[in-house]
Amino acid sequence: MKLLILGGTEFVGRAVAEAAVARGHEVTVFHRGRHEPPEGVRALIGDRTAEDGLAALADGRWDVVVDTWSGAPSAVRDAARLLADGRVARYVYVSSRSVYAHPVPAGADEGATLVDGSPDAAGEVAYPQAKRGGELAAVREFGPDRSLLVRAGLILGPWENIGRLPWWLGRMARGGEVLAPGPRDLPVQFIDARDLAEWIVSAADFGLCGPYNLVSPPDHTTMGELLEACARVTGGGAELRWTDPEPILAAGIEPWNHLPVWIPPGELHGTMHGSNVWKAVLSGLRCRPVEETVADTWAWLESIGGEPPQRPDRPRVGLDPETERKLLHG
Repeated sequence: MKLLILGGTEFVGRAVAEAAVARGHEVTVFHRGRHEPPEGVRALIGDRTAEDGLAALADGRWDVVVDTWSGAPSAVRDAARLLADGRVARYVYVSSRSVYAHPVPAGADEGATLVDGSPDAAGEVAYPQAKRGGELAAVREFGPDRSLLVRAGLILGPWENIGRLPWWLGRMARGGEVLAPGPRDLPVQFIDARDLAEWIVSAADFGLCGPYNLVSPPDHTTMGELLEACARVTGGGAELRWTDPEPILAAGIEPWNHLPVWIPPGELHGTMHGSNVWKAVLSGLRCRPVEETVADTWAWLESIGGEPPQRPDRPRVGLDPETERKLLHG
């Protein structure tokens, strides 16, 4: 295939580019030139938010375009409109499970209620509405039979630029007593960016269309398995102190933000870690063991000096040492 990736130099886009190149596909990445593109791709430079920012895409034909945009939907609309008229056969939009309206029942599939969104929205748009608007833009310009909506859940793995798994790895590497939010057997759903990328490339090749939830099955791993793997691979002598949710919440510690990945049992946990993904599994989704994701992410962090990249549009995550100490020792 000839693939055009809008992005392609960071995290998910980079993983898609590398997966496609590894399979022998011809890959073009369109990006702003702020990061080095993967080896083996052709690079086009442009800023889709600027006036005439899509000029580099004025010519060319591709079989598939993969778009990871998470800002205003109007950017998806403009790119899709430019490429729809006989220049690209299929549009793959990497969306999010955030497009489902809260509360999302545990076990909900792709038919769950969606948030409202507009393909023409510009400026500052909340993340759920931005992703839903991007979906609508792709479908409007390419039609339901030529658009694939990849509703990803929590994404981890090498090149992560949000900081969730890198924070836990850095904390374990410092050693000492570590606040481990329980219960230890609490299910966790995530997808390694590389597994997501492999599925996207295969789905594009097979011509899949419509929405797919993309995250691991609910029984894939637990908080215990995730954090214990982090402690093992870093070798920092971390001592996990498993703590019930009640004192953690009473201390003002925020799930997901202060303690990345973790959400205590309840409605929100069912929303984030209880997604029905059988449609994706039956179409070929395979998820590597949590130990592999953790070990490879740690190896990548060590290779870049331990300081992960950070997306400027996302807040830093993690718990400050003093708050952790107070909760553990009073």
